[in-house]
Amino acid sequence: MEQVRREWERPVISVIVPVYNVMPYIERCLESIAAQTWPYMEVIIVDDSSTDGSGRICDLWGEQDKRLEIVHLPENRGLSAARNEGVARAGGAFITFIDSDDYVEPDLLEKLYYSLHREEADISICGTDGIAGRNTPAVVYSREETIHCLARRSPFLWTAWGKLFPTALVKAHPFEERAVCCEDLLFFYEIWKHVEKVSYIPDKLYHYVQRKDSLINRPIDSKRCIVLSVLDDICRDAAMNFPEIAYEFEQIAMDTGVRLAMEALEARTAEGELLPYLKRFQESVRRHFSLSVLRHCPSFKSMTAQLSLYLDITVFRVLAITFQGMKVLQAKWDQTKKGQGTGT
Repeated sequence: MEQVRREWERPVISVIVPVYNVMPYIERCLESIAAQTWPYMEVIIVDDSSTDGSGRICDLWGEQDKRLEIVHLPENRGLSAARNEGVARAGGAFITFIDSDDYVEPDLLEKLYYSLHREEADISICGTDGIAGRNTPAVVYSREETIHCLARRSPFLWTAWGKLFPTALVKAHPFEERAVCCEDLLFFYEIWKHVEKVSYIPDKLYHYVQRKDSLINRPIDSKRCIVLSVLDDICRDAAMNFPEIAYEFEQIAMDTGVRLAMEALEARTAEGELLPYLKRFQESVRRHFSLSVLRHCPSFKSMTAQLSLYLDITVFRVLAITFQGMKVLQAKWDQTKKGQGTGT
């Protein structure tokens, strides 16, 4: 029994790092992983046939640090396939994912594990730098409360990274390799079904790096729109299996439709392409709309945007322009106040 207890207190954590053409970022990422204060780890780096030299950098790191296992896929298969390859090779009791253009604090693994262990939670989550969100103290969420957080996008998102999962649970629910831009959404939903407690700590241990060429920042196109059909499927599943909180998934679907519509407008998409996309996003909002769902919108601004897109595209466009103008003015005001505060 004593040996079992010690293994529970000092488990090996498998760190999965998918890599594809991230040469300007990969060194900082690997440095942050190698500096972890938690000594019981294995690092599985999966190079998804990079063409920019990222794979060679990983090999050099692997030669210097035997904790790193470097895997090269013979052809580019995508983020989900790279993650699944890493998961299949994982031998630790727990798994965490780190994207290769991001980096982490040295005590990421240590704090995530102790949070999970102390609270006897199924998953632990840390705060993230680089994504806006409100400050929240450390707390333990139930399954239902976790969805409330996700619907409000605060204090955490349903990304794969920034979290610690039991390896057995991850192996039982691999990433959907056909999904693009929504693989984390599907993954976390399936994981969430088997979770009772989630431990959250506000420490910003994960640094998310915004890249103009990343998948999430790509222009609005048919691949980005796959998330709408994914959310349709999730909402149908939730309506059958979790009817008491299904409205939260409907709210996530409506919010996603509005966010994509806002992105299309902000990108100044050509009018001939813009209108069909806006109609598609409006149809998505209408599929999930109800007054009861609308009432659970996290803010008046979001509620106004969802209702306007549901009713009329022209009204939505006017409101969107107004919101964008207010955002610019607010940014200028904040900059002015900052300058006054520093005496410039």
